[in-house]
Amino acid sequence: MLLDAIHGPDDLRELSYEELDALCDEIRELVVASVSKTGGHLGSNLGAVEMTIALHRVFRSPEDIVLWDTGHQTYVHKMVTGRATAFEGLRQSDGISGYPSREESEHDWIENSHASTALSYAHGLATAEASSVGKGRRIVAVIGDGALTGGMAFEGLNNLGHSGSDVTIILNDNGRSYAPTVSKLTESLVKIRANPVYMRRQAKMEGLAETIPWVGELAERGISATKAAIRHMWEPPAFFENLGVHYLGPFDGHDIEGLEEALENARKFEGPVVVHVLTQKGRGYAPAENDAVKNMHDTSGIKPGSYTQAFTEQLTKLAEENENLVAITAAMPDSTGLLPFRERFPERTYDVGIAEQHAVTAATGMAMGGLRPVVAVYSTFMSRAFDQVNMDVGLHRQPVIFCLDRAGVTGDDGASHHGLLDLVLFTKVPGMTVFAPSSYQELQVQLADAVDLCTDGPAMLRWSKQAAPSVPEEEVGTGLRSRKAREGTDVCLIGIGQMFSAALEAADLLAEQGISATVWDPRVVRPIDPTMIADAAQHRLVVTIEDGLRDGGAGDGFRDAIDEERGDDCSVRVLGMPPAYVPHDKPAVILARYGLDAAGIVSVVQDALS
Repeated sequence: MLLDAIHGPDDLRELSYEELDALCDEIRELVVASVSKTGGHLGSNLGAVEMTIALHRVFRSPEDIVLWDTGHQTYVHKMVTGRATAFEGLRQSDGISGYPSREESEHDWIENSHASTALSYAHGLATAEASSVGKGRRIVAVIGDGALTGGMAFEGLNNLGHSGSDVTIILNDNGRSYAPTVSKLTESLVKIRANPVYMRRQAKMEGLAETIPWVGELAERGISATKAAIRHMWEPPAFFENLGVHYLGPFDGHDIEGLEEALENARKFEGPVVVHVLTQKGRGYAPAENDAVKNMHDTSGIKPGSYTQAFTEQLTKLAEENENLVAITAAMPDSTGLLPFRERFPERTYDVGIAEQHAVTAATGMAMGGLRPVVAVYSTFMSRAFDQVNMDVGLHRQPVIFCLDRAGVTGDDGASHHGLLDLVLFTKVPGMTVFAPSSYQELQVQLADAVDLCTDGPAMLRWSKQAAPSVPEEEVGTGLRSRKAREGTDVCLIGIGQMFSAALEAADLLAEQGISATVWDPRVVRPIDPTMIADAAQHRLVVTIEDGLRDGGAGDGFRDAIDEERGDDCSVRVLGMPPAYVPHDKPAVILARYGLDAAGIVSVVQDALS
């Protein structure tokens, strides 16, 4: 196999174009085989094969600095930089990451998976390279059209154009982010730049303008203005060029030879230049090409019995009863469970693209106008918009409901995707009601309660990626009250969200050792239920368990309340995740590693009581 002989980018330059086509087929086969076995991102990598090979044949990584936004499109980059044989362990314990990793390779510069950041990295690196400490290396930033829906990307573009930084920007345009891209920018560029009639007419008219007998300075200004007017006749304002960024394209993203020529030309420009590349997400794999929702962006989906499915069902039901309820997402309507809602209520569903900050403040405006907005975003991505949650929603006491999927330890996607900050952050917003459902049924009850009860300020529900326990009606709480699940005398266990199941299991194990445990499902983290606190304080030991950061999280709040209730007469142990970037692994393995399983809870109780 040709891929066996590729140990670095230099090996690509020895191959003919016929051999490169065969290599592309081998790479796609390995991508499909690996992701089918380990899970991961499929469609985005299948679409980036030829583009990645052309990039590495023209630029000299790691001497040239290649930045990827976002990192889930880098499987091919990893393969051609010497890591093809490591794909058996993709996203597995002690295996390679599904994102760039500085620990893995000198070819990986940024470990980002949060979109729209690469152009800001590029501006900073180009500034450093142009300084006395620089080595004159070229900076290359690969950014998808979906990432251009994020405001930070525009901030980066603005500063690149203003500074004139030497950066080559490869715009990988497949018309999608996770779902179809919410953007008119690349859509209009493709329509115009790909139209040969337009190109001929513009050239002819601009040539005619230059023959007009203007004189002196007026001539230069007049020709420029006339040509600008001609451009406006045939296309919208040239967005990139107006920012001071050269534009080339669009180019066929699956034509290696053509891409190489385009990239070689881009290298010759002084200042920033965009090379607009059209690719097909999921290319070469029929199931991905035919997936109209997300071109098999990844292999995940809404699983039966999941918290996400419970959210989908209840949100649609509540919207049937409340015509003011609307849903907002940031480029992820499928994985956050909003597709069934959108099918039923298309006019009440808003996908704002990869723009979490905008989503939050727009929701504030909707709430001010009398709507009941529900913002559905992954926990890890919502941390990008905390200022808006605090200062726009919280300060104005607007009834926006935040539904955070993938909260806590998520597993295979690694440090950037764990949702460990939401309880720390959201519990600090004045007036915020924070729900932590522990079962399928609890999520549905709590979502309804958030709509009915939280009318004077924001609310947040956070739930795990893991399967949701299904419980009978008598094991479901109501309102803003906690629920005592088990009565004991020696120790009180408070299990938050998905950790409630671990607390129950720990209670069973403790009972076998003659230790009697009370178990509470707090249900609502803020405001804290005084009844639960009063009961917990009657035990000489209380252990709180959460799958978020231990410092400043929900358990800290419970401990403070218990200290006020009983002081030194009751010892409180707070269990949670440490302040660390946690690498990828199976969620159960990670939780056990940090003592957040039944065995870990039992060990803490034994140590404390002894």
